[in-house]
Amino acid sequence: MRICTPARCHFLSAIVTLMLMMGATPATANTNELVLSAPPRGKVENENKTYQPVAEYLSKATGRKIVYRHIDNWLSYQSEMQKGKIDIVFDGPHFVSWRMAALQHEPIAKLPGKLAFVAVVRAGDQEINDPSDLAGRAVCAFAPPNLATLTFLAQFENPARQPRIVNVESFGQAYKMMLAGKCRAAVLRDVLFKKLDGEAKKARIVFQSSGVANQAFSAGPRLSAAEKTKVAQALVAPEAMVAIKTFLESENQGKALLPATPEEYRVHALLLKDVWGFDLKAADVEQLKPAAGGKRRK
Repeated sequence: MRICTPARCHFLSAIVTLMLMMGATPATANTNELVLSAPPRGKVENENKTYQPVAEYLSKATGRKIVYRHIDNWLSYQSEMQKGKIDIVFDGPHFVSWRMAALQHEPIAKLPGKLAFVAVVRAGDQEINDPSDLAGRAVCAFAPPNLATLTFLAQFENPARQPRIVNVESFGQAYKMMLAGKCRAAVLRDVLFKKLDGEAKKARIVFQSSGVANQAFSAGPRLSAAEKTKVAQALVAPEAMVAIKTFLESENQGKALLPATPEEYRVHALLLKDVWGFDLKAADVEQLKPAAGGKRRK
């Protein structure tokens, strides 16, 4: 335990008192500063290399200081995001949608393409032909609130008849564990399944979701309408290909971002309705359309 000497304590106390007299706290001294962040996905040094150039690029575009804040664990990220402490966020469509409803965020730029997921079982497993057959059975998948897992779990409306999620660290791990018999099914990206088993010789699909809008940046109410426009334009501008090259290579195989619209994200917050901390007011829920269901294969 660190012990504060009297002299140091008096000095720190004076600093805090001065900041409070000025209407600030140590954590929020620069209230004009905007924060950019994303879910923790790798080592801090790698994340800094990915997102710090984005913050610097957008600072130049808006004329307002934007800093990247690395949050090293999911619970802290979720808490900071839910409290509205992150002004510009890059993450999944269900989180973008939730912030639209709860925090007055707006989607401003997205990755191209759609996100779709499949649930697969071993090719010789003839007992499982529909998602409902997996109720009460082990399914290898990321822990909620992962989008793939929530999309799959949305097929089970009865809370008493749910599959048992076996947490994994990657889609590839889920697939291997399913083949090894450690779970009855695996949930993964449709494009990855095609790469792993394009001819469906080892596994077969029992559920396939419809595609949803890809990951996106959203901007919160501390940005003015003019600043949001500048951020949106900067992210899709040709010069972004150089300025945020590391981000684009890490998240999008070097491809350019596209403009995002509220309509393509509005619905997906409903996937979070049973996830702790993502409560929505009744008025907010009414603004959301019914979640789109997936196609089932037998």
